[in-house]
Amino acid sequence: MIERFLKQTSFTSVEDYNKNLEFIIPENFNFAYDVMDQWAEEKPDALALLWTNDEGTERRTTFRELKEQSDQAASYLQSLGIGKNDPVMLILKRRYEWWVVMLALCKIGAIVIPATHMLTKHDIVYRNTRASVKAIICVDDAYVCEQIGLAIDESPTLKTVVVVGDENAANSTLYTQHSALVHDWQQEWMKAPKFQRPAFVNSNDDTMLMYFTSGTSGEPKMVAHDYLYAMGHLTTGVFWHNLHEGSLHLTVADTGWGKAVWGKFYGQWFAGATVFVFDHEKFNADTLLRQIEKYRVTSFCAPPTIYRFMIREDLAKYDLSSLQYCTTAGEALNPAVYDKFLAKTGIRMMEGFGQTETTMTLGTFPWMTPKPGSMGIPNAQYDIDLLRPDGTSCEDGEKGEIVVRVGDKKPVGLFKGYYRDEEKTREAWHDGIYHTGDMAWRDEDGYYWFEGRIDDVIKSSGYRIGPFEVESALMTHPAVVECAITGVPDDIRGMVVKATVVLGKEWKDKAGDELIKELQQHVKRETAPYKYPRIVEFVDELPKTISGKIRRVEIRDKDSKK
Repeated sequence: MIERFLKQTSFTSVEDYNKNLEFIIPENFNFAYDVMDQWAEEKPDALALLWTNDEGTERRTTFRELKEQSDQAASYLQSLGIGKNDPVMLILKRRYEWWVVMLALCKIGAIVIPATHMLTKHDIVYRNTRASVKAIICVDDAYVCEQIGLAIDESPTLKTVVVVGDENAANSTLYTQHSALVHDWQQEWMKAPKFQRPAFVNSNDDTMLMYFTSGTSGEPKMVAHDYLYAMGHLTTGVFWHNLHEGSLHLTVADTGWGKAVWGKFYGQWFAGATVFVFDHEKFNADTLLRQIEKYRVTSFCAPPTIYRFMIREDLAKYDLSSLQYCTTAGEALNPAVYDKFLAKTGIRMMEGFGQTETTMTLGTFPWMTPKPGSMGIPNAQYDIDLLRPDGTSCEDGEKGEIVVRVGDKKPVGLFKGYYRDEEKTREAWHDGIYHTGDMAWRDEDGYYWFEGRIDDVIKSSGYRIGPFEVESALMTHPAVVECAITGVPDDIRGMVVKATVVLGKEWKDKAGDELIKELQQHVKRETAPYKYPRIVEFVDELPKTISGKIRRVEIRDKDSKK
């Protein structure tokens, strides 16, 4: 498959990859037709999707079956008046239908907007009005349906709501109160006529996918991606995840955020791998490990948070012999977590970096030796640099902002811009450069090391302190499960370092002044003494986004109100 889209399909070194990675870009590329339907023709009986849930239900779907189901879904959506360029929001959690509908919307040229099930009425109204959402396809969940129902009267562009569930949706309050808009997937979708592929679906620069992404202030921005964004993830699945036909890959991700298409959709199916999905309501490390053991998962990707909880389990009691390759992204990986996971499993975690606006921009590839805590090297499909505030390039060892030099031709995988917000687009992307807003430094071997968001950098007594370096030092103490470093205003020093710490259950009864002093001394020993946290607060959990990233801005806002 990948030989249709790459001039060279395997690489042996960083130099080989940097020199020879080159995409073959067809006209009017459409992932659903050009990859998935092609697999259905070439390998019809190969397993495309293995879906299970925490109730023990299991579904195994071949490429042929997935084509048939997505064709049927495409026909059904067309019968509801959904077609080319229509914005459609998906709120489906990890339901099996998400994968079918994603392909179906691609086949009819609609714009898909994945969203989290945690949205409130305000969130839904904002998204509906900003993106002119025409249809919502949602899970039959009491909270989700309630919030959508409350939002309908304030969403003038919304014409259709499709409820996906195992029971008759006509019994739901949403259906009875808004029967003119609401449809029952379970009762209707298989009754649609045979699908007829439209004569023209898309051009490469048409908008295919949009994500709402939150910044440190203001309402979320709409990140718009074209049809080549899917191709941009070929390197994610084939080279970073190191997948191939026969791989069984599990990425821990909610379908409402970008990591889902990073890890359980585009790149994995370019490789011809099987996507493994575990649909569950609440994360539990033991339960997840049992799934890996039971189904013989070969490749695994998760945010560092998940690994932090996994290494606190007795991994020796699980049969993880099928597991061959592990990757991580979503936030920076503390070296202590890397070392503990390696010691317990013998597997080296391969870190990667990217944003909702990009595919993987930095990564640790199979032909590289990982450095614990490093994001790896630039992905050859992007021209990556580090810039000083004055716009000049940083030297090795010097901290700067990670940027993408765009030039005259947009790289495959980079976003089109922030939808309907030219001002925000110009702020981030100007003079031929896309500014990520993330800080890093580069070592003499070309490996990049994360420092934090520009807004997260702490300036204390003339020193610039990156939160990640202090967090990495704290994470080497056995008491610490998770931590977040933030700056607190101080009359003398400008700012002082604060550590918000989640303790292991065996340490919770020791939370107090003595443990605070122990943690402070530990940081002084592990890194430069001026970086130690002068304030330490113990909490039961850290505030996080749905994607699992720590929300330091929420901690700062809370402290500013004290």
